[in-house]
Order: sequence, then C-alpha cells, then structure tokens
Amino acid sequence: MKSVTLSTLRELKARGEKFSCLTCYDATFAHVMSQAGIETILIGDSLGMVVQGQSSTLPVSVTDMAYHTAAVARGNPGNAFIIADMPFMSYARIEDALSNAKVLMQAGAHIVKLEGGVWLRDTVVQLARGGIPACVHMGLTPQSVNVFGGYKVQGRGDAADTLLAEAIELDKAGAALFVLECVPAALGKHISESVTAPVIGIGAGPHCDGQVLVMHDMLGLHTGKPARFVKNFLDESDDGIAGAFKAFVSAVKAGSYPAPEHCFE
Repeated sequence: MKSVTLSTLRELKARGEKFSCLTCYDATFAHVMSQAGIETILIGDSLGMVVQGQSSTLPVSVTDMAYHTAAVARGNPGNAFIIADMPFMSYARIEDALSNAKVLMQAGAHIVKLEGGVWLRDTVVQLARGGIPACVHMGLTPQSVNVFGGYKVQGRGDAADTLLAEAIELDKAGAALFVLECVPAALGKHISESVTAPVIGIGAGPHCDGQVLVMHDMLGLHTGKPARFVKNFLDESDDGIAGAFKAFVSAVKAGSYPAPEHCFE
C-alpha cells in the first residue's frame, strides 16, 4: 500500500471508493494494520477504557495521547494515515488547541481530531493556519456523554437539520475530515454528500466515505454488550488478527459492512 495522505482520501471520496479506519494504540498492531491495508489509523481516546480500564474517555491526558501516538507512528511503515484524538478539555480555548495539537503532531500524527460542532469553526481555521489539519467528530461525541445523559443516537428529528448545517459550516471553514458517530443512516448519507471533506462513519450508515471501529470491538474483545454497529471480524478470519483486519478492509470496500442490522433509522 502506498502512503495514504489527505489527498488520497479526497481522491477516494471523489471516485466513490470506501476506505477503512481502525483504532490503534501500539507499534505492533499499527504494523499489522498497515500491512493489512488499513488506510487510516486512529489513536482514539478510547484507550482510556480499552487500555487504561477507565469508565470513560474523560481521564485521558495529552501526555497519554502523545505516548500512544508516538508508539503507533513508530510501528507504521509510512503507509497508513494517522489520526490522533485531542482529549477532553484540551481544545476548549484556541490557544490550548494550538499548543496541544502541536504536541500530537510532533509525536507523529498527520491530523488531530476534535469533538464538537460549529463552535469549533475558529479553532479549525487557526489550526489550519498553523499547518495542522483538523478532523471534526460529530453526532455522538463521547467526551460529552454527561451532557447527553448517556450514549444515545443523535441527529433525529429537528436535530438532523442542525447537525447537517453545522457540518456544512465546518466544511467551509476548512475541516479536513469528519467522523460521524451514531446517527441515522439517512443523515449519514446526507452529510457525506453535502460536504467536500471525507466522512468516516461509526454507526452512521453505509454511505459514509469511510468506516471506523474500535479495534478491540471488531476482534470481539468487549466486556459488555457490544454497540449495534459492532461486528466481530475475527469470527470469520482464517488468518487470525491479520485476517480480521483484511476482512474488515474487504467488507468496507465491498459495501457489505455496515449492513442494515448495524445501522440506525
């Protein structure tokens, strides 16, 4: 696989070709993922739960994220595009966003991901001026779980129009990527078709430009009931974990994942 860049992802979107994304937190899995053809790797603040054993993503620090980003970057042989999460309250002010994003980019990220809506517009602009592309995570944003009152589907009813309008506004401001989580499939399609930046979905239907899952989830390594959008790809692998990664890539590109049972209405 040739090195994946933002230009690569834009070209894939323009051609209507889907791309894959998995979370990753260390060098070994990063190497296996890139060899399996995973185009984008996300160092998610989900590491708070799956690595650190926390009850949410909120305790994760910038130092934690930089450590794991550097580990993933060292294990990635220059192929996959690396996305690093900005953790809770690390970008509440623009000056904080610039300072903390610098740390993650210097650790090896190619883009930083921030959770929120149109209030991030000025931050996106300032990051881009500093040479830092921004991925905006919309819909269900886990860092705001206490505001939502739990992990609930977003973007139903009148909220769909608001979410669409905010995505378009952020796209115009220069957001380089979007992650769209837990929204009705029809809204995922509408947003993906309405913005120029590629959209990575997780529980957002089959029409997003890319699909992401938490690595532990797609390997069946979850302690509670898995979310509706989760599929265990290890179950259908004849080649262990590497085979599961390849199966995920194939299913995303073929459009067989996510299937209707993984989507919300």
